[in-house]
Amino acid sequence: MSSVLYSLSQAANFYPASELFLRHRLQIVEELWETVLRQECGQNMVDLLRELRALCSPEGQATNDQASAAVKLIEQLNINEAIRAARAFALYFQLINIIEQEYEQRQQLTRYSEVETELVHQEIQTNTTYSSNQKEDDATVETEIETEWLTKSWLTKAQGKQKGTFATLFPHLYRLNVPPQQIQRLISQLDVRLVFTAHPTEIVRHTIRDKQRQVVNLLQKLDVVENRSDSTLGGYPWESAELREKLLEEIRLWWRTDELHQFKPTVLDEVDYALHYFQEVLFDGIPQLHKRLTYALGKTFAWLQPPSKNFCSFGSWVGSDRDGNPSVTPETTWKTACYQRKMVLERYIKSVKQLIELLSVSMHWSDVLPDLLESLELDQSQLSEVYDALALRYRQEPYRLKLSYVLKRLENTRDRNLALYNRETPKNEDAPMYRSGSEFLAELRLIHRNLTETGLSCRELENLISQVEIFDFNLTQLDIRQESSRHSDALNEILEYLQILPQSYNDLSEEQRVAWLTGELQTRRPLIPAELPFSEKTNDVIQTFRIVRSLQQEFGINICQTYIISMCRQVSDVLEVLLLAKEARLFDPAIAVGSIQVVPLFETVEDLQRSRSVMRELFELPLYRALLAGGYAANTDNSPSSPSSPSSPPSLLTPNLQEVMLGYSDSNKDSGFLSSNWEIHKAQKSLQKIAEEYGVNLRIFHGRGGSVGRGGGPAYEAILAQPGHSINGRIKITEQGEVLASKYSLLDLALYNLETITTAVIQASLLRTGFDDIEPWNEIMEELAARSRQHYRNLIYEQPDFIDFFHQVTPIEEISQLQISSRPARRPSGKKDLSSLRAIPWVFSWTQTRFLLPSWYGVGTALQEFLNEEPEEHLKLLGYFYLKWPFFKMVISKAEMTLAKVDIQMAHHYVQELSNPEDKARFEKVFEQIASEFYLTRDLVLKITGHKRLLDGDPILQRSVQLRNGTIVPLGFIQVSLLKRLRQSQNSTVTSGVIHSRYSKGELLRGALLTINGIAAGMRNTG
Repeated sequence: MSSVLYSLSQAANFYPASELFLRHRLQIVEELWETVLRQECGQNMVDLLRELRALCSPEGQATNDQASAAVKLIEQLNINEAIRAARAFALYFQLINIIEQEYEQRQQLTRYSEVETELVHQEIQTNTTYSSNQKEDDATVETEIETEWLTKSWLTKAQGKQKGTFATLFPHLYRLNVPPQQIQRLISQLDVRLVFTAHPTEIVRHTIRDKQRQVVNLLQKLDVVENRSDSTLGGYPWESAELREKLLEEIRLWWRTDELHQFKPTVLDEVDYALHYFQEVLFDGIPQLHKRLTYALGKTFAWLQPPSKNFCSFGSWVGSDRDGNPSVTPETTWKTACYQRKMVLERYIKSVKQLIELLSVSMHWSDVLPDLLESLELDQSQLSEVYDALALRYRQEPYRLKLSYVLKRLENTRDRNLALYNRETPKNEDAPMYRSGSEFLAELRLIHRNLTETGLSCRELENLISQVEIFDFNLTQLDIRQESSRHSDALNEILEYLQILPQSYNDLSEEQRVAWLTGELQTRRPLIPAELPFSEKTNDVIQTFRIVRSLQQEFGINICQTYIISMCRQVSDVLEVLLLAKEARLFDPAIAVGSIQVVPLFETVEDLQRSRSVMRELFELPLYRALLAGGYAANTDNSPSSPSSPSSPPSLLTPNLQEVMLGYSDSNKDSGFLSSNWEIHKAQKSLQKIAEEYGVNLRIFHGRGGSVGRGGGPAYEAILAQPGHSINGRIKITEQGEVLASKYSLLDLALYNLETITTAVIQASLLRTGFDDIEPWNEIMEELAARSRQHYRNLIYEQPDFIDFFHQVTPIEEISQLQISSRPARRPSGKKDLSSLRAIPWVFSWTQTRFLLPSWYGVGTALQEFLNEEPEEHLKLLGYFYLKWPFFKMVISKAEMTLAKVDIQMAHHYVQELSNPEDKARFEKVFEQIASEFYLTRDLVLKITGHKRLLDGDPILQRSVQLRNGTIVPLGFIQVSLLKRLRQSQNSTVTSGVIHSRYSKGELLRGALLTINGIAAGMRNTG
C-alpha cells in the first residue's frame, strides 16, 4: 500500500522494530483516510494533497523555493478546494493523535507489565534488619555523593521501562535506605490536586471528541481481533474486515461533521466539556490509582500504611473563575455546583442498581448482623412505600432491600438537586434523602462491614465506597478567582456610599489601607447593607461572596473553600478579600475562624519578587496568623481580649496551611521564558523558607498552561525540577486546554499521568539533590535570567514596530473570533495592546505561525553572553548543569522541545505574505532579529545537550514532531493564503464598501478558522 503522506521507506526511518505496531496502525489509518477523501472529494483532492506534501523538505521544514511553488499552487485553489484541503489535513492530524494516544496507552501497559515481572524476580526482604539510622534518623536523603551510584544504577535499569511509576519508585527508595518512618509520614499527608480550567485552548468540539472516542473503541476491538488471529486460537478474517468497514463509516461521518463551534459556548457548556472527562474516564478510573499505589507499596514496604483514598483529588475553575469573564455570575456558579452533584448522583444511582442485582445474598444461606437488621427497621418506618413495594420480593434478601432504601434516598436527593438547579422550591423537602456524601458513605460501610464479618466481599461495593470517598456529592472543589482591582474598586464604592473615610479608599497609601482593613476586620459590625444600592460590578463582587456562603451551607464547605486573587501585589489585596468574606459570614473576626482560604496569585516578575515580603507581612498580622492556626482558641499566644473560650468552634480549614499560587503565563509574557522560570523557582524557595520560619505549611499552586510558554511540558520532569522543600508531599496544578484531551481521554493514559505526578511528588519530597542551594550556581542563573529578560523585553516592549508586526503577521484577530470560550481574549481595557491581551491567545498566535516565540526567545543571547566570558570553561559548566541540576535540565529540555517545532522559513512566509506593502521593510528587520535569536538558541542548546539534532535524547517525541511537521507546512501555506484573501476583502469593504472578491467574508473567515483548527491539532499545542 502506498501511503498518502509517507512512503514505507520514509516511515521506516521513524520507527524502530519495537514500534512496528505503531507503523502498522498508521498505515491502516492513512489507508482509511485516503479512501474517505477519495469517496467524499474525488481522486483529484488526494492528488492535490500528495503534491502539497511533496513540496516540503525531507525534514518537514519549508524552504524558500518550495514555498514559492506551494504559493502558486494554493493561490490557484478556489475557496471550496482550500477548505477541503485544510479539513483533510486537520482530519489527518486528529487521526494521528488518536493513533499515538492509543499506542502510548498500549506501551504503558506493556512497560508496566515488564516492571512487575522484573520485581517478582527480585529478592526484596521485607524483614531485613534496618541500620540504626534507618529506624531513627528522619533526616531527608540529600547526600549526592553517597546515593549517586545507586541512582545511576536504578535509572539505567529503568531506562526504556516505566519511568515515574510506583512499581519502580518504592524499590528505589528501599535501595537508597530512605527511613520508612519518613516515607510513612510523607504518604500520610500526600495531597495531589489537579484543577481543570476552561481557558480558551480547547479547540475541538465536544461532538468531535465523541467521534474520536468511537474511533479509539473500534481500533481497540481491531487489536483484539488481530491478536486473536495471530495466536493459536485463530480468528475470522471477516471480523477484521468488518471493523475496518466500521472505522471507514465513522471517519466518513466525522468528515461530514462541522469542526467549528456553531455558537459561542456558554459557561455551562464549558462545565459540560470538563465533566466529560469525569463521566467517561476519571470517575471509574481514579479508584484504581489508590489500588496501584497500595499494591506497589506493599511489595516493598509491607508494614507501611497507604494514603487515604482521596490523596489525589480534583478541583475546577469551570463555572467559578470570574477573572475577566463577565459570563461567570453567582447564579452560574450555583448551577455549576448543582450540575456537578447531578452527575455524581446519577453515577451513584447506576452503581446502586447494579449492586441490587449483584448482592442476592439470602438469609437462608448467610448470616446477617443485628446492626443491618436494625437499620432495615428504621428504613421501613421512614420509607414505607419502598417496604410495601419490595418487602415481599426481598423478604429473605436483606442486602437488596437495604440497597433499595439507599436507592430511593439517592433518587430523592437527585430530585431535590434538580429543583435547586432550577431555583424552584423542592417538592420533597421532607422526604428521606442524603444531606451529604458522608451519610451515603455510612450506609455503604454498614453493608460492607456486614459482608466482611460474614466472610464475603464485593469489589463493586468497595469501588463505590472509594468513589464516594474521593468525589463525595460534589465531584470537584470549585475555586473562586477574581482580579485584585475588582475588590478594591468595590470597597471604594461601598465606603464612598457610606461616607466612612475622609478620602477615597483608592487614594489611600498601602500603609493606610492595611491599617484601616486590619481595624475593620476586628469588629463584627456589618459594613455592607442587605440591599445593594451599588453598581453592577460592585454588586457582583458582593453577591459572589454571598453565593459562596450559600454553597457551603447547601453542599458543605468542601464544595468551595478557596478564593484566588489574581494580580495580587500587596497585603491589602488579601485583607480586602478577607473583609468581604467577613461581610458574607465566611469569617468570624471575634474568634478568627473562617471557612474560606484566601490564596494570593503572584503573576508578573515584580509580583513574584515581592511575594516573600507580602507573605511575611501577612504572617506578622495576629489576626491572619490566628485564622491560619484555626482561631484564637488554637493560637493563644496571639489571642486578644475578645470573648473566646474552649467551646469555640474548631477551624473549618486545614490548620496552619497556606496556599500560594504562582502564575507561569503572565510572568512569561512579561519577562520571557528563562527569566519567568527562574523567578518562579526562586519564589518557591523563598516562600517555603518564610513559611517554615513562621511554622506554616505551604502548598504551592502551579498555574501551568498547555504550552511551554505557559509552564507546560512533561509534568514528571517539571515536578522533579522544583525545589524539594517547596513540595513536601503537597502540590496543586492546573490542567487545561489540549492537555485535558491528551492526558484524560483514555483510562490507562490518565492513570499513568496521575501516577507519574504522584511519583514525582513523593520522589522530589524525599530525595533532594541539594543543587538548588549551591550559591555560585544560583548567581549564574540570576545573571542568565537577567540577560534573557533584557533581550526579550528589548524586542517585545521596546522594539517600536513589534506590536504592528504581531497583529499583522499572526492570526491574533482571527483567533479572537473562534467560538471556543466564554471568556474574551482580552482583558476589558478597550485597548489592543499586549498588557490587555491574555497570555493564552498570545501563545496560540505564535504557535500558529510556527515562531513559538514565547517559549525560547532570549535564551540564546543570555547563554552566548555567558559563554563569551570563558568559552570552553563556561560551556563545560553549562553541560554539567544540564547533567546534574534538574531545574536547568528542565529549562533546556523545554526549550529544545519547542525549538524542534519551530519552522523559521514558514514563519518568514507569514511575514512576507501578511505584511502590508508599506510595512514589509520594517517588519523584515523584526523578523531578522527573531531568526537570528532562533539560530543562536538552537545551536547553543545542541552544544549544551551534546545532541546532533534536536530531541535526540527523546526519540519518541522526536518521531512525534517529525511525523507532523511536514504536513503542517502545506496547511500553513493554505492558512496564509486564506488570511491574505480575508484581510484584503475586509480592507476593500472598509475603503469602498464593495468586496472585490469572489468569496464572501464569511466563507473566507470560515476557511481561515478551519486552518487554525488543523494547525492546533497538528502542533498538539495551543496555549
